[in-house]
Amino acid sequence: MAVSKSNKKKLSYISVPSQIISSISSTSLESLLLSPKKKAPFSPLSVLRIRFLWRDPRFWLFLILVFGVFGMLKVYFNVDPLIPFGRNPCAISQDKLMVLNGLSSTQLSLVQNEVKVSGNNDNGDEKSEFWKQPDGLGYRPCLQFSNDYKRASVDIVKDRTKYLMVVVAGGMNQQRNQIVDAVVIARILGAALVVPILQVNVIWGDESEFADIFDLEHFKKVLENDVRIVSSLPSTHVMTRPLEDKMTHLHATPEFIRSRYSRRIRREGVLLLRSLDSRLSKDLPSDLQKLRCKVAFHALRFAPPILELGNKLTERMRSKGPYLALHLRMEKDVWVRTGCLPGLSHEYDEMINNERKRRPELLTSRSNMTYHERKLAGLCPLNALEVARLLKALGAPKTARIFWAGGNPLGGKEALDPLIREFPHFYNKEDLALPGELEPFQKKASLMAAIDYIVSENSDVFMPSHGGNMGHAIQGHRAYAGHKKTITPNKRQMFSHFMNSSLPGAEFKKIIVGLHRDSLGQPELRSSKTRRDVTKYPVPECMCNKMQPHSSV
Repeated sequence: MAVSKSNKKKLSYISVPSQIISSISSTSLESLLLSPKKKAPFSPLSVLRIRFLWRDPRFWLFLILVFGVFGMLKVYFNVDPLIPFGRNPCAISQDKLMVLNGLSSTQLSLVQNEVKVSGNNDNGDEKSEFWKQPDGLGYRPCLQFSNDYKRASVDIVKDRTKYLMVVVAGGMNQQRNQIVDAVVIARILGAALVVPILQVNVIWGDESEFADIFDLEHFKKVLENDVRIVSSLPSTHVMTRPLEDKMTHLHATPEFIRSRYSRRIRREGVLLLRSLDSRLSKDLPSDLQKLRCKVAFHALRFAPPILELGNKLTERMRSKGPYLALHLRMEKDVWVRTGCLPGLSHEYDEMINNERKRRPELLTSRSNMTYHERKLAGLCPLNALEVARLLKALGAPKTARIFWAGGNPLGGKEALDPLIREFPHFYNKEDLALPGELEPFQKKASLMAAIDYIVSENSDVFMPSHGGNMGHAIQGHRAYAGHKKTITPNKRQMFSHFMNSSLPGAEFKKIIVGLHRDSLGQPELRSSKTRRDVTKYPVPECMCNKMQPHSSV
């Protein structure tokens, strides 16, 4: 049977309603009309179809719906394009949290009690009572030196025969305190001060020099009428073998310093002092106390690169309102030195106990006290759970933005979880910095501590979890800046209430608020207690109230 062949192509047409055509994409329509082996060229018909879709009101309604949904999601999740991190950068699973924290059923019931009471405080805006600043009673910086001091300054800054060299040790804040005292000692001896030598920190291996941390030219300029600061010994003294001594005498007075060193420095020309930490008396004549404040609050400004980054991180924290800064002391060496336990788990407590037995010399004081006795005496740092409970009782809103400063806590970031669960907006400098911003400061503990200092000092509210050089320095700096709110935990009186599982949440909150009513950064006279540091309590030597004349530096 013969089959006829025809080379003529046959065309077939499909009738489709226009409503269906408008709901089918151009790609899908082509697949219906064309053979799978061939592709249709881009024809004028395709252009017409696109124009038809562009004019279809249903297409525009669809776009409006998509953008509306996206906008609602942005508002709901509080997206903040200015901050280079998520809402909860430290989040971990709840199961892991409970195991790691090792909370007892009593502790859990206490926390649950407090959740019910603090539920009404979740107001993170600036109207929250928590952000209210203390009454500074009109105190402002006031460094009016006496006429005798000013007359003596003329000869002191002209002298070219006596030079004081000092070696300062410890961490950045400890070194800072010693530099303040070095300037005062140079003034007492009428000597020029060679820029202090920073001893390499054996723990951190930080080899930073003075000019790496502080603005050297600013330091010289601010003190030019008080003490002459030189970068190195002059040629007339460079070959002189300095008279070296360690200051072992505690609470050294100006009279002691003059009697011990004046004749020797006049004879030798150069005096080298070590071990200055907490040796100079806290109770000095008024002019020397003012000089301490001038050095601490005016002359010791951080180097420009540190200051620039610290201020950037401050702006990022404040981009959405006020923020709280915490200085947390939860590192392994802190638990060992204080004779306290971290309370994370039995394993971590055993680790600290074993380390303390292996190196008993690390325990700083009161070795005859048990851990429980130390806790009740207020000698132990607050752990993350205790910090969270204290902040909640004091009215911190759950939406509060928190910057935390300090070294790596024992147990890692998981050890911070009781805080993160209660206050999810929880960041440190690593969270805030953009890629590469911290790179110039890495592996330099003093520089990293300086960045923490700036962001903490600039905060709306500051609270340290334990005493220490940084906490004390920031407390004094904030007082000098106008008595910004600084919470000093009343650990000695509050821990017994922390351990009382039968105490209702409302009663607990009332007690904690009462215990801290006078510990929020209000002006406090240094002279009310002996041996208080004027750089921590600058009233009355360095600050005047409305009724007194005051001057600025």
